[in-house]
Parts: sequence; C-alpha cells; structure tokens
Amino acid sequence: MASITNSPMRKVSLRNLAAHKVRLALTVLSVVLGTAFVAGSFVFTDTLQKTFDSIFENTAQGVDVRVSMPDRNTSGVPIEDVDKLAAIDGVRAVAPAVSGQIVLINADGGAVQTGGAPSIGTSYLPAERAITPPDPYSEGGPPEAAGDIALNASAMEKAGLSVGDQARILVPARGIVDVTVTGIYEGSGSDTGGFIGALFTDEQARSLFTDGKHVDYIDVAGTGLSQTEMQQRVEQVFPDLQVQTGDEVREETKAEVDTALSFINYFLLAFGAIALLVGTFIIYNTFSMIVAQRLRELALLRAVGASRAQVGRSVVTEALIVGLIGSVIGLLAGIGLAYGLRGLLNAFDVGLPEGSLQVSPRTVVVALVVGVVVTTLSAYAPARRASKVPPVAAMREEFASTGDSLRVRTLIGAILGVLGVVLVVVGSRGTGQGAALTVGGGAFALIIAVLLGSPALSQPIVGALGVVFAKPFGSVGRLARTNAVRNPRRTAATAFALTLGLMLVTVIGVFGSSAKASINALIDVGVTADYILTGPNAVGVPRGAADAVRALPDVQSATSLHGVRATVNGQDEQGASLDGPIDGVLDYNIVDGTADLSGNNMMVSQTTSTDNGWTVGSTQTLVGADGTQYPVVVAGVFEDNQLIGSWIVSDEAYQALMPVTSLPDFAVLVKAKPGADVTALRGELEQATEKYVVVQVQDREEFKGTQGQQINTLLAILYGLLALAVVIAILGIINTLALSVVERRREIGMLRAVGMQRAQMRRTIYLESVLIAVYGAAVGVVLGIGFGWGFVSTLRDQGLGEITIPWGQVALMLVGSGIVGVLAALWPANRAAKTKPLEAIADL
Repeated sequence: MASITNSPMRKVSLRNLAAHKVRLALTVLSVVLGTAFVAGSFVFTDTLQKTFDSIFENTAQGVDVRVSMPDRNTSGVPIEDVDKLAAIDGVRAVAPAVSGQIVLINADGGAVQTGGAPSIGTSYLPAERAITPPDPYSEGGPPEAAGDIALNASAMEKAGLSVGDQARILVPARGIVDVTVTGIYEGSGSDTGGFIGALFTDEQARSLFTDGKHVDYIDVAGTGLSQTEMQQRVEQVFPDLQVQTGDEVREETKAEVDTALSFINYFLLAFGAIALLVGTFIIYNTFSMIVAQRLRELALLRAVGASRAQVGRSVVTEALIVGLIGSVIGLLAGIGLAYGLRGLLNAFDVGLPEGSLQVSPRTVVVALVVGVVVTTLSAYAPARRASKVPPVAAMREEFASTGDSLRVRTLIGAILGVLGVVLVVVGSRGTGQGAALTVGGGAFALIIAVLLGSPALSQPIVGALGVVFAKPFGSVGRLARTNAVRNPRRTAATAFALTLGLMLVTVIGVFGSSAKASINALIDVGVTADYILTGPNAVGVPRGAADAVRALPDVQSATSLHGVRATVNGQDEQGASLDGPIDGVLDYNIVDGTADLSGNNMMVSQTTSTDNGWTVGSTQTLVGADGTQYPVVVAGVFEDNQLIGSWIVSDEAYQALMPVTSLPDFAVLVKAKPGADVTALRGELEQATEKYVVVQVQDREEFKGTQGQQINTLLAILYGLLALAVVIAILGIINTLALSVVERRREIGMLRAVGMQRAQMRRTIYLESVLIAVYGAAVGVVLGIGFGWGFVSTLRDQGLGEITIPWGQVALMLVGSGIVGVLAALWPANRAAKTKPLEAIADL
C-alpha cells in the first residue's frame, strides 16, 4: 500500500485542530499564560533598564573627573580639597556634592508623599560655577538667599505650591526649615512621577546636609584636556583618594542599577518559571488525553499505510502549531501585562520613571522559543507512545483507558520522598545559607517524588475522599468517585498543577505568619515602653522630636534609639546607642556587671562577649567613619536579645562616632510617669510632635500592627504573582474535565440512555472535579507546611524564632479548592449534560 506523505499528514493535523476548536483554545491558553508572564517580565525590566539608562546617561554629565574616598564608610572628602582641586592647571570648574534626604511639607501642613521615589535637597550652583548648565526655569528663578528654594515641576504640582508660596522642609538631622519657593525648574531625566528635588543656596545646603568639613565627592571639569589627562593630573595631587573619569562614574552607576534591576528580573522570572512549569503539566496532560482519544483514529491511519514516524510527527505538528499560536499571543499579552503593571505601579505613585515600552528582539525570541519548545516537548512523549501502539490493539475500545504499570515510577517516587524528608529535617536543624540549601534540595526531591508517585497516591486518597463525598449523593457520588479513581494518571496530572500553586502559597503563608509572630513575640517580651515614636524608613524620627516629648509633664522618660557603625580591631561592627534610660522601656537581663550607660560605658551581649573576649572592665576602641577613636569600657554583659543587638553605647559615644547627617532617631521609646493617664498621654505626644509631620505615635499593639503590615505588603505582591499559577491550575482542571467529557462521550450517552437525568450528570462531573481539586490542594498544603517549617527553621538566627502555621488560611484554601472544583466543572458538566444519548452511542 502506498505510504502516506508528509503533506497529507499535515492536513490531518490541521483538520484535527480545526475540528476541536474548544480543545485547541484551552490548550493554547495554557501556553499563553506561561509565555505572557515571561515576556511581560522581560518587557517590564527592559523598559525600566532603558529608562534608568537614559537617566544615568545624564549622571556626571560634563564631569571629567570625580574625586571620592576609597572607603565609602568614611565621612567623605575634606571640603578644603575644593580649593586645591581648583588650583590644578586645566581645571575649569569644581563642584562638591552637597545633598541629603528631605521631606517637603505642603501648605496644609502634610508631608508630600513620594511613593518611594527620592526626595532630595541639594545645592544650587550658578552657571559660572556649575559643571553643566543649570536646568531651565519655567517660572521664577533659582534660590538667591538662605530660606529660598526652587522645586522641580512635578514636585510643585504634587505639593500644590506656586512660586512665591511659603513652605516648610523637614531635614531629618536638622529639623524644620521655613522656605519660600522662588522658582520651578524643568528636571532633565530624573524628574520622575514622585521625585522631589529642592535646590538651596550652596551655603545653606552645606549647613543642612554636611558636617561642614566633608562632602561625599567632588566633581571636576577641565578645559582642553581629555578625561584621562585630567585624571592623571588630579591623581598626582591626591594620590590617596579615588579618582575616576566621568565615563567610569557613569559605567559604575549603570552597573549598580543593572544589579538592582537584575533582582527584580530574577524575581519575576522565577514566577514565570512557576507558571510555565504548571502550564507544562497541563499541556502534557492535555496531549496525553488527546492521544488517548485519538488512538483508534491513529490506528486507522497506521492501517492504511502511515508509518510510526508519520503518526508521531502528526501529533508533534499539532503541538508545534499550538505552541506557536500560544507563544505569539503570549508575547502580545506579555507586552500588555508589562504596560498594565507599570500603570498599576504608577497609580500607586511608587515614583517609577516614565518611558516607552521596550520590546527587544531577545524578548521576542525567548517568548517564542520557550512557548514552542515547552509545548513540543510536552507532546513528544505521548506522540512517541502513540506511534508504538499496534493498529489492531488501538482499535479496541478498552485500550485507551489502559496504561503501563505505575510500579517503577512509584518506587522511584518513594525513594525520593524519603530522601526529601531526611534533607528537610536535617536542614531545619541548622541555620544559614547551607541549611537553607539543604532544605531546598529536600523540597525539590519531594516535589519530584509527588510528581512520580501521585498516580499511585491519588487512588487511596481520592478513594477515601470519595467515600465522604459520595454518601450524601448516593449512586451519583459513587460514580464520580469511580471516574476520579479509574484513571490515576489523569487525576494526578490535573491535581499536580493545583498542588504546586497551593504549595507555594502555603510556604509564603507560613513564612509571613511566622515572621509576624516572631516580631510580636519580640515586642511583647522586649518592649515595656508605653508608646513608641517612629518615622518613615528613610527618614526616622527627626532630631528634636524626642526633646519635645521629654518636656511633657506626664512623661517619665523618652529614650532615643540609634544605630551605630564603627570599626573595632579592624572589623566593621554594627551596634546601637540609647539616649535616655533603658529601664522601663526595654526588658533585658544583666548576667555580669551593671547596666550603666553613662559616659563612655558599653554593654555587650553574652555571645559578643564570648566570641570577642569583651569582658566586664575591658576597654575597646571604637573608630568612627572619620577616623575618630573613642575608647569605651564594658560595664555589663546582657543576655542575648534580638531587639537590643550585639552591643550598646551611650549617646555621648554616638555623637562622637557618627556623622552629624546621620543623627535622626530610629525610634523613641516613651514611658509615662506613675499615675499618669496613659490614654490622655497619646494626645499630648501627638500635639508635641505635630510639627515634625512624619512622626507616628503608637502603642505596642499598633507598633506590632505596623510591622505586620509591612510584611503583608510584601506578601500581597507574592500572592498576586502566585495567583497566576493558581489560575493556570484552575484552567487545567477545566481543560482536563472538558477533554474527559469528550473521551467518555459514549459512556455518558449510555448513562443518559438508561435513565440518568441531566442534573445528575452535571452533579457527577461537579463531584469528580471537587475530588480532584481537594486532593491536589491537600497534597499542596501538606508540602507547603513542611517546606515552610523547614525554611523558617533555618532563619532562627535572623530573629524568626516562632514557627506559626496559618490554620485559618489552610482551611480557607481547602474549602476554596472545593469551590474551585465546582466552578471549574460548570462548563464541562453542562456540556456532558447536553450529550444526546443516541448520537453518542452511535459515535465511533
């Protein structure tokens, strides 16, 4: 018999796709969702990258040389070096960097929110002193005297100010500064949606943002010299300083931005990989079912002369077409996703720079290759299996429902499962990166174990669930249980998508609830203050707020908490300082010496004392950023306390060691006088700190809630991204059920012919879907709890001492999975109920 050519086989593949439009749409959709997430993450990060690149093309613009300290942990370059640089032959202009964090206060007395964008005050240099020409002014002019400021256009709009208006600026290390707006300048590149840039006179900026002796760096512009020549001349005068060309500064800045954006890219791509992984199983399951349904059709092709290779290629061709269509749509959807994500972030005013979307050739290639390759590989195994089926065997009705033994894969899965449990348990006993990697290895082994062993595992678990669900529904429930159990491969593959999604959700839930519980425990046990004054992360509590609170008649003490960084015996050390009494605001236990922090006394934790040999009575020399040496005496050793840290010094030591620009308080702990009305004290504290705008007055419960809210914000982003995996899983259940209905069309026709009503048929499909969904969710939740427990255990030394399982969330997910099962079955069940008995029975 003449062999069938490739062209007729291609026609068969195309006609088969056209004849099953619903199946095609569902399969394409699973590819679309996976590739859209990958493409969207590339487009989003490429757009950010290009926009930031355009911004930083203006960084150090016109700068030939930048002079800075080799070690950034210093006070900076001596400001007296400005005159020395100006005296070098060939130097045209010298511009010291004078800038710092600010908070702009509008006419209504409220802080202007930047949404995370920088809010910076800097010095204005006239054209004759500037490296590059000043930004143009759309209205008014630059500051001319102390108390004048000019603002960028977007900041003026955000603050609702006009030229000539009075405003206030909060400089965290200096307090409130009254200003008058003299002009609006048009920022070049850096004028993002939330950015605030205030220009002060050079003299006032130096008094606000420097210690009067140092600046972060000094920029130099030359005349008639190359950057390299200018660099060499400056290095001859300042051999001990770091001297970079303007090009080197720009490349370094861009490299730092690339590093920051790479984290975002990896973060988004990780979830893209999750979505693709889930989508892969759905695609694989889909094509397995398609092949099972078409075995008699393919056998007929074999019988009329098609070779095994041609039959295999016909299935792969269908997968290739599906992958190509899905990838193209996914690429377009990814571009839309990136556009929507940027719009959403801008709506929340996070201060992202604006720029056109960037769709690079790399993004197009990756989206197409990933989508096509994943889909084709997913179809290869069932295609290969289909090509091996003998034509006569495939024509038997019962053949499609049979499969090879599950024994080998179950045995491998069991071995990997034992190995995974051992690794998770061993890793959870340690801390640090090595322990986390061990837990991660165990988690990976367990996921593969579940993937391999799930068909065998599904039979007893789904059977048990079926018994529970079957009783209220009688024979309909028993039939649904039988349908879910009799094809364990299909049940397992469908449930695995949901397993993976809910496993990740549970891991994040365990981490979040444990983090909040650990913070709450630390505050409950360690903080005894009645109120805590806090401020934004980048600002802290402005200097002066603590003094205002101490003056209140009902306040017994107000203790300011600061971070201290110093070098001890050649090692960088991080500690804390307290300005005020520790008794009454923090709970601690002295194990040796006293808690006296007056003068140059120091308290250290037990671990620090043991590791470093810092015993009571010993003297240690702390070296500050500017080289200041400050000797301290260890007065006491306290029991390890996560809130207090490794060591504490007095406010006197803090003032000596830290630059003046870093003096805002991290927090202020307030203790009421005995007998004072604590509730009324809140109003007094709020009134005393009102002028500092950003200060929040919180009791312990509110403080815990604020810390928990920060965790919730992070988790909300993770949950939002994970929702994609769960959506894919739901679509997978819909897809599988729909295909299952097609596969069982004759069976459904027989049931309808012997008297099953449409409502009973719909109920059967609903119950079958619920069983699959609950099984997948239950396995995912169990894995998620185990992995979450393992990972959180490795973070004990980071303060996560409490491991909490969010049982409410677990119960909600299990109930939700049942609801998802019903919703996913609505369309397949309706389709099954509409099956015409006689046509279905006669269908070959």
